[in-house]
Amino acid sequence: MVVDQNAALGLIDELRVAVPEEVRAAKRINSEGERIIEKAQEEAERIVAKAQEQAAFLIDERGLTQSADAQSREIVANAHRDADEIRRGADEYAVGVLVGLEGDVVKTLTSIKKGIALLDERRSSLTTEETDGDDGGAGERWEDEAAEPSNSPR
Repeated sequence: MVVDQNAALGLIDELRVAVPEEVRAAKRINSEGERIIEKAQEEAERIVAKAQEQAAFLIDERGLTQSADAQSREIVANAHRDADEIRRGADEYAVGVLVGLEGDVVKTLTSIKKGIALLDERRSSLTTEETDGDDGGAGERWEDEAAEPSNSPR
C-alpha cells in the first residue's frame, strides 16, 4: 500500500491551522469576559456613588439624619445586590462560552488523534508490506521519517 504523501502532509497542515485558531478564540473569550466583569464593577461603583450622593443630599436638604442613613443603607444594599447580579450574569456568560470552546477544542483534539492514528496505521501497514518484500523501497523512506524525532507523545 502506498500512502499519498501530499494527502498526509495536507492533513497535518490542516491540524496545525485548526489548533492556533482555537487558542485565539479562547483568548478572545477570556478578554471579553474580563471586559464584562470590569463593566459590571464600574456600574456597581457608579451606583454606589449615586447612592452616596443621594444620601448626602437628603441629609443636607431635609436634616433627616436617621431617615437618610436608612435610605443610604438601602440604596447601597440595592447597588451591591445589582452589582452581584451583574457579576453572576457575566460569570455565567463566560462559563457558557468557555464550555462551548472546550467542546470545540475536544473535537479538534479528537481529529488530531484520529489523524495520528491513521498515519500510524498506514506506517504499520507499510512496515508489514516491507517484511513481505514487495514495497519497492518505500519501507526505507518510512524508516528514515520514523527515525526523525517527534514532538507529540503517543
